[in-house]
Amino acid sequence: MTGPRGAGGAVAVVIPACDEQDLLPAALASVRTAAEHPDLASVQVLTVVAADCCTDATADLARAAGALVVPVRFRNVGRARAAGVRAALSVLGDAPGGVWIASTDADSTVRADWLAFQLACAAEGWEAVVGTVSVDRWPVDRPGLAARYQRLYEVSRPRAGHVWRHPHVHGANLGVSSRAYAAAGGFPPVPLDEDRGLVDALERTGAPVLRTSACPVTTSARMRPRARGGFGDHLAGLDRFTVPAVAVEPEEEAAG
Repeated sequence: MTGPRGAGGAVAVVIPACDEQDLLPAALASVRTAAEHPDLASVQVLTVVAADCCTDATADLARAAGALVVPVRFRNVGRARAAGVRAALSVLGDAPGGVWIASTDADSTVRADWLAFQLACAAEGWEAVVGTVSVDRWPVDRPGLAARYQRLYEVSRPRAGHVWRHPHVHGANLGVSSRAYAAAGGFPPVPLDEDRGLVDALERTGAPVLRTSACPVTTSARMRPRARGGFGDHLAGLDRFTVPAVAVEPEEEAAG
């Protein structure tokens, strides 16, 4: 599958991981299924795991699953993701039609059509796809947490019949062409919000960025996060405090 703006010749799936031996196998299995989608029959897909300061079997499990493992010692998710991208492009850099970089997380699973969806968006001219997440494995001893999270997450969702061009950015569900990635300077070397930093840079450079909830990625409701201040801390914060109902007039957006 090839498309305009240089996307689609090959796909690099980049996953940072720090001691993720328990959850990484499911993530890699879901990526493998996505890579086997019929629409990707002529597309080379390379999965890269950036194993950051791992002391468990993360790297061994990733290699056994067929992933390229990049051992790093950063304790920094921005640097880890960037190292994974560099390794992928060193292998795929001359792929005809260019390289599409898809990012997800070790505690997440992607849909079978995740990569096909991103490449279809690339073929339409989008240089980046910013997706949403759904959460599973909610703690059974945290009643009300799921509803509280969902209420805040979807507060800007428009009425039925309208497209939700959401405000969220998740490294677990992100795709970008290698050309736009390079122009934006790549993932910034920060321990938090590296995904948002990249998307902000893409928008500053004028890259066409699609924000869509059409193909969500499933992530865990882990209450002991690997990165302080990230998604897990957000969930922990919601668990500690009662969030009042918020009434917001939904945006009017054209369907499409």
